Amino acid sequence: MPVKPHSKDLSSLFTEATKRRRSSPLKPLLKYMQADPTLVSLGAGLPHPDTFPFISVTATVAEAGKSSVDATARHVDVSIAARAPTAVTEGLERFLQYGNGRGVASYAGFAQEHTERVHSPLYDDWDVVVSAGNTDAFVKALMLFCQSGDTLIVDEWTYPAIIETVGPMNIGLAPVQMDNEGIVPAALDSLCLNWSADAPRPRVAYMIPTAQNPTGATMSMQRKQAIYEVAKKHDLVIIEDDPYYYLQFGEYRPVGETADAEDRYSDLPGVTALIPSLLSMDTDGRVIRLDSFSKILAPGLRCGWITAPKYMTDKIQFHNETSVQQPAGLSQAIVSKLINEHWGHEGWERHLVQIQRDYAMRRDRFVELCQKYLKGKVEFTVPSAGMFLWFRLLLSEELQGKEGVMQEVFESMIANHVLLVPGHLFSPLGATPEVLNKPFVRAAFSYASIDDFETAITRLAKALEPFTG
Repeated sequence: MPVKPHSKDLSSLFTEATKRRRSSPLKPLLKYMQADPTLVSLGAGLPHPDTFPFISVTATVAEAGKSSVDATARHVDVSIAARAPTAVTEGLERFLQYGNGRGVASYAGFAQEHTERVHSPLYDDWDVVVSAGNTDAFVKALMLFCQSGDTLIVDEWTYPAIIETVGPMNIGLAPVQMDNEGIVPAALDSLCLNWSADAPRPRVAYMIPTAQNPTGATMSMQRKQAIYEVAKKHDLVIIEDDPYYYLQFGEYRPVGETADAEDRYSDLPGVTALIPSLLSMDTDGRVIRLDSFSKILAPGLRCGWITAPKYMTDKIQFHNETSVQQPAGLSQAIVSKLINEHWGHEGWERHLVQIQRDYAMRRDRFVELCQKYLKGKVEFTVPSAGMFLWFRLLLSEELQGKEGVMQEVFESMIANHVLLVPGHLFSPLGATPEVLNKPFVRAAFSYASIDDFETAITRLAKALEPFTG
């Protein structure tokens, strides 16, 4: 097996705060307690686990590969008890105790194993560190390299939480043109080549390469390779925010094209046929990948992980130790016990296929109804992953560019009892008159009942009737 190279040292791009960031002074002492079971600690200001009132915790889950509402699914009790460690997972008291910013070992260990199986990073010093979901992870990754007065490169339309996060930090946003695969490499190259603003040249580009929020665009492998080459050319760090990565489900096939529903969804990608990640083609260690359980287990768990070179994950660990510490212990306990002892990697991958099947069915039914009722009213690209359709409204000629027209459209939707998100909320440029009048709205097919899709889309058609040709 060929020896993997070491990552390129990009620490010269760190902010001054990152360069000064050190481990919380008490955290390194924990290693002595863990290494020597005979040691009597009078140093640790930890609450004694006997004072924890939790004896055990049990979560009842569906068997791997089955929906929780499937009447045929067997139920599995995932139980974790205090003072009852196994060969794989710690006892409950360990999950409930203070720890370092890396997370409990069995939880972080699964993240590392899964990353190796799916992405197989190309350099030897990669590592993972836990996060409390991708919004938390984004802040930690951003603050490695960006500070007040800097600029972050983003998509032309992007996740509003990113916009609202960087604003108070006095970090500017530089939007880059998108097409139906996301950010355009030539436009990114041009932005970097022709940077002439007063702010320092951007060091970081943020992107959602799979099922981009809000547009639903998914980058092909070729597009990712082109983006990565531009990043190398301009020495950019890429924050690869990929919460929808496992929600890939392939091209749309009209209902009726296959007679059997099982045949229709028999070729879902699972984990073996996913589009390769930016991390998987990163030879320099310039991609910081954010993964989350929010879309594939439950968002309230607030559990995820970050993959990057170890000298970066060390800094994020130190940041964790002075902020969230790590994801909630109960969440780590349930996730770790479920995946490490009950499902295993094979069961976890069956679960991901089930999630893909569910969202594929939703996407297909939603698109079918949009094509039936919204013809001549909207244009959209059918997504191959994720949760969203990005509609461009086909406003009648006299309404195109009219001031306030999109507010009127929104009010018409509400009056017709259907809600979509106005496009201007996703613009890094803010609520300028030009942005406010751009004819875009985002529809999500993830939350509403499939049975309600037709009602929602017929209401949308009625709401758009006065505005479209």
